[in-house]
Amino acid sequence: MTFRAPIRDLAFALKTVGHPELITRAYPELDDDTVQAVLEAAGAFADNELAPLNRRGDLEGARYENGKVTAAPGFAEAYRHFVEQGWNSLSADPAHGGQGLTKAMELAVFEMVHAANMAFGLCPMLTQGAIEALDLHGTERQKRLVLPKLVSGEWTGAMCLTEPQAGSDLAALTAIARPDGNGRYRLSGQKIFITWGDHDAADNICHLIIARTPDAPPGIKGISLFLANKFEVRDDGSLGARNSFRPASIEHKLGIHGSPTCVMLYEDAEAELVGELGQGLAHMFVMMNAARLQVGVQGVAIAERAFQQALAFSQERKQGRALFEDAGGAIYGHPDVRRTLMLMKARIEAARGICLTTGVLSDLARRAATPEEREAAKARQELLTPIAKAWSTDVGVEVASLGVQVHGGMGFIEETGAAQHYRDARIAPIYEGTNGIQAMDLIGRKLRANGGETLKGLCAEMALTAEVLTETAELAPVGRRLAAGIAALERAADAVLAADNMTALAAATPFLKLAGDVVGGWILGRQALAAAGSDDPWLRSKGALARLYASQVLTQAPGLADGLGEAGEDLADTPAHALAG
Repeated sequence: MTFRAPIRDLAFALKTVGHPELITRAYPELDDDTVQAVLEAAGAFADNELAPLNRRGDLEGARYENGKVTAAPGFAEAYRHFVEQGWNSLSADPAHGGQGLTKAMELAVFEMVHAANMAFGLCPMLTQGAIEALDLHGTERQKRLVLPKLVSGEWTGAMCLTEPQAGSDLAALTAIARPDGNGRYRLSGQKIFITWGDHDAADNICHLIIARTPDAPPGIKGISLFLANKFEVRDDGSLGARNSFRPASIEHKLGIHGSPTCVMLYEDAEAELVGELGQGLAHMFVMMNAARLQVGVQGVAIAERAFQQALAFSQERKQGRALFEDAGGAIYGHPDVRRTLMLMKARIEAARGICLTTGVLSDLARRAATPEEREAAKARQELLTPIAKAWSTDVGVEVASLGVQVHGGMGFIEETGAAQHYRDARIAPIYEGTNGIQAMDLIGRKLRANGGETLKGLCAEMALTAEVLTETAELAPVGRRLAAGIAALERAADAVLAADNMTALAAATPFLKLAGDVVGGWILGRQALAAAGSDDPWLRSKGALARLYASQVLTQAPGLADGLGEAGEDLADTPAHALAG
């Protein structure tokens, strides 16, 4: 169950995704040596401090006693070291104490953190979203007193949306914030599924909460965003009295046992408005979108962890007659085991590339040279975010499941650790908006935002890569299959744009899978081109992974596109009792 941070994979991915020449222009101080140094230091922390805590966190978990939550054994000390080494402040604005590095670099570091210990990584992950929300929408007081502490990691952030009766339907929330006559509010209500909503790893916890004011209109237009601190933040920045909110319990979950998922009760708690009244959902989306991209990275991370363990097991386990002699008699010498592991690796590299590309686009949306470049980057970032979240987390579950399969019966036994990765991975397609919600967002908002023009631009860029691949002898099959996949995606997009709402929504999840499959193939094609002609076995494997992915994943794209709109009528004509038997 050892873990090794995938530093070389990450460094290579950062060089080959997105538009590295534009990033170099926007961040001239971020040279190759700096990137390597950051990755190596973060990798050492993940390997040596976080990975050893992962199994214990799963077995013992966080604890709730007497109205307080205690972090899993070793987590609080590891968090202090995380903060002391500066890992919490990578991409934050230097004006608030941040290091001003790229979002893509932050994602690369957090991939190693999540892979080493996903339950731990959830705590600083949510703080990153709180930083972005307050940076954009916070008051001057919040930016002066709260934001620097979040950036440093001395305080942590929590995102508080879900209520028992509402689930993902935020329009149905009932938490209420009443003006106190002194410019602040008194907030009451219950929130559930609050990740790291309470713990003992930091001095203060800053809850960003959506709620209604008494005179707010119904629905999403009545939602506002509030900040409630666990302890009063005085005007000099010191902490005062305990606020009147508390955890009622922590959930008993399938996985991520080291991450306390809290039921929170707000009992006339003191709160401050963030941004404008009635704009709470728009303001919260800053935090939600940051979290969605980070959750996509979690999918990559848990897949990487499961893959590493399965690969190591396949090189140790001897069973049957291996056909490939280079495996020394181990099951890695069986063709199907090797195919499985290579496909796992290909999906990981595709998902990693999608997430890092989205991070690069986030950087360019802020720092590109011209308004036109910034606008184009933002549009493509918004298009890719639901794909990064949903497709990558589906990859996480699939790869973790295949990891159990490679172990055979030993994978079904908890002591090997393969089962933990599968259990931990399963939450990622659910939280921060289920993958079905991501698919509806892709169809309803992102694709239709400008009549599909952003996707068409991406497809045109991918087609150029396919053409180059086709002209490269050893990669020509990849180019042909990528071109066919792009054509299928364009055909599917046209069909969805022309469809009625019911048909489009019925096609949403297959469309997102199709988009992820094709964009993933493009990522692998770019990496294969960057590695072409090398005698280094590691670089040569990039071409092998791209060819395998093209033959086993991209070949499915035309079929997905052809069947996209066919389910709608059958869905409408099949009531629940028809399925009950």
